[in-house]
Amino acid sequence: MLTQSTGNSTQEIYESFSADDTFELGLRFGKETAPGTVITLEGDLGAGKTVFAKGFAKGLGISEHVTSPTFTIMQIYDEGRIPLYHYDAYRIEDPEEMEEIGYTDYFYGDGVCLIEWAGNIEEFLPEHITKISVDRDNDKGFDYRRITVTKI
Repeated sequence: MLTQSTGNSTQEIYESFSADDTFELGLRFGKETAPGTVITLEGDLGAGKTVFAKGFAKGLGISEHVTSPTFTIMQIYDEGRIPLYHYDAYRIEDPEEMEEIGYTDYFYGDGVCLIEWAGNIEEFLPEHITKISVDRDNDKGFDYRRITVTKI
């Protein structure tokens, strides 16, 4: 069961007790997201970022199989109500890689950007983003995740 507590006007905190909860939260966000939105996803390997991304894509109306674009850096899904540009910046080592894929066309376009490991490309992020942090707490259970959503 997904629960929500309000942090403050710019932050919301959710408690996810299963991968299904995390997927459901992504689904909700996907349904509510507007064109031009940039969302960053932070969390350890296996924390649930891609599970959230799969739900998010479904919320946008995307039926295509969604995976983490670790080796391709960006995957484009354009069958939904708005295009989804799903990034995985884990392997970005040189800022020129972002320039080569034309990130400004996507970050400032009419789609929505979902960026895993965004800490590796902070200098390229727009001024206003939604930051989602997925954190484990094994004391609360193996599948427990604390998901913090901060609007910057």
